[in-house]
Amino acid sequence: MLRITNPATGDLVGELEPTSLEGIGLMVHRARQAQRSWAAIPLEERARLVASAGPAMKERSGAIGELITREMGKPIAEAKGEANYAASGLEEACAEIVAALRPERLEDERTVTTMLYAPLGVAVCITPWNFPVLMCSDTVVPALLAGNTVILKPSELSTLCALEWAKCLMAVLPPDVLQVAIGDEVQGKALVAAPIDLIAFTGSRSAGRHIMQAAAGGLKRLILELGGKDPLVVLPDADVDAAAAFAARNSFRNAGQVCVSTERIYVHESIAPAFTKAVIERAQQLVVGDGMQAGTQIGPMVNARQKQHVLAQISLAKATGATVECGGDGGGNFVKPVVLTGVTHEMPIMQEETFGPVACIMSYREIDEAVRLANDSPYGLGGAVFGRDEERAREVAERLHIGMVGVNQGCGGASGSPWVGARQSGYGHHSGTSGHRQFAQVRVISRPKPSPASAV
Repeated sequence: MLRITNPATGDLVGELEPTSLEGIGLMVHRARQAQRSWAAIPLEERARLVASAGPAMKERSGAIGELITREMGKPIAEAKGEANYAASGLEEACAEIVAALRPERLEDERTVTTMLYAPLGVAVCITPWNFPVLMCSDTVVPALLAGNTVILKPSELSTLCALEWAKCLMAVLPPDVLQVAIGDEVQGKALVAAPIDLIAFTGSRSAGRHIMQAAAGGLKRLILELGGKDPLVVLPDADVDAAAAFAARNSFRNAGQVCVSTERIYVHESIAPAFTKAVIERAQQLVVGDGMQAGTQIGPMVNARQKQHVLAQISLAKATGATVECGGDGGGNFVKPVVLTGVTHEMPIMQEETFGPVACIMSYREIDEAVRLANDSPYGLGGAVFGRDEERAREVAERLHIGMVGVNQGCGGASGSPWVGARQSGYGHHSGTSGHRQFAQVRVISRPKPSPASAV
């Protein structure tokens, strides 16, 4: 049995029977059988069906939010907010996806071309535990609207909330258009090896690499959102309070278990003392505890293994010269927000993804040095630059080898922007017009343009 426990209390949340390997094969077969009739439904009608699950999702968002907190630990207000956001935004998301997938017409003097966005076939969506509902929505919904049937394999650490979310969709969809596989990497590997057409995966860089290798034989389409080691560059003219507030919020929210958490901070030496002091003060004010308790701002690590990974990085950094300014082991699966100074790029904590509530602060003298340090990473998911001179801050942002950079804000873009990583943080991307189209096969159909004479 798959046992899911509350990381804050150790209590059993629920048990589920994992999908057998034979069951995985049957799921793929049923998805293939259902895909042709699903694809035959017009795009707008597919969107209407999917969007019709919104009211049920909204009604259940409170209960789903509680499951999120009990399964992976985030504060209840954030968990309910995640579930409610996915439900409330479903209709708008469907409209955006429809606009992206409508046929396009091109023509020149001789040729008229129609570009179609056709289904790929059977899609597998393997989703993470840190945003267990939102990441389901961001991958399953565009895959369905593109005319694919979908097998969702949520993280074994947060299966219950994802399953409840999926039930809302399955209640309004034809049979086998959406199925949920229960299990861990055993079921994930079986799905990747199965005769499917698209894999949308969110998770670690190492797991993404294994998926690429396994999918290579069948040349399966991939959308991989992988890890990050996001930098924050604080320019000498930055608003110190605003930059420190962002650093604390983006380093510690969700206990640092966010793909675009700020994990490396480069602050100009002229303001480094004031900035560091402000971050420490904010870190010490945060309330760490059970996400179900009122007032909790930072929940636990998702499990003991993740906590040990975080503490090991901190211990090694300390042993090689870093200073722990505040925070550390909070007992159980908890880690109190940590601020580290005296770090260098020779330390693993400045090179490898931490995924915990740790802010690493390093000073620099010249902006070129800050850019070099920020780019000294195999990752390139998100980042931020803070400075009062927004034009200069934008110029620095453009020099960073990163998929998404915020200037005096987080890395998320305006409505319709893709969620995209550079370097080893992503392969393909999702969201926005270009992201939605990655769940479809572009087909180009061309014919001669009628001459004026033949048109008469």
